[in-house]
Amino acid sequence: MSGQLIREMTLDDCARVAEIRVRGWQSAYKGLIPQSYLDALSVGQDAARRRGNFARGDGTIVNLVAERDGVVVGWACHGPHRDSEVRTGDVELYAIYVHPDLVGQGVGRALLRESASRCAAAGHDRMLLWVLKENTPARRFYERAGFVPDGAEEPFEAGGVAVPEVRYARALTGTGLD
Repeated sequence: MSGQLIREMTLDDCARVAEIRVRGWQSAYKGLIPQSYLDALSVGQDAARRRGNFARGDGTIVNLVAERDGVVVGWACHGPHRDSEVRTGDVELYAIYVHPDLVGQGVGRALLRESASRCAAAGHDRMLLWVLKENTPARRFYERAGFVPDGAEEPFEAGGVAVPEVRYARALTGTGLD
């Protein structure tokens, strides 16, 4: 894709990343999460939380953005795998969102490839992620990238409704996603 760059997120990117994340939730989770919950999501609140997290960051969590022709169009975040707040040796993809108008145009794939490559280069053997059990498009995306469900499930609640998540795993090679 012409004019696309994957780079580390800066503090100046927080508002745009919040917009992409909130619009991503509202688009990807429509019909999976109560509409009232999705409607109540606030770009301003998310941006403030993102700025705070960014300022407190110690480098263990990596935020990447995809920029197309100078405009941030996607975001991914990875860091140490959390197993009930216990850190393991694995790495976890915490989030990946693409502006809803650009889904299916390779932005997410580029972000995932860069994230996995960085994790492999840092010596991690495996990447894990959680995805809503009923989010078929996201599950297909990860499966095409070589991730497989590992049998773990976790309860998640949004707006008083249970929306279970399943965990996916993928072995990392020296180059990340092949």
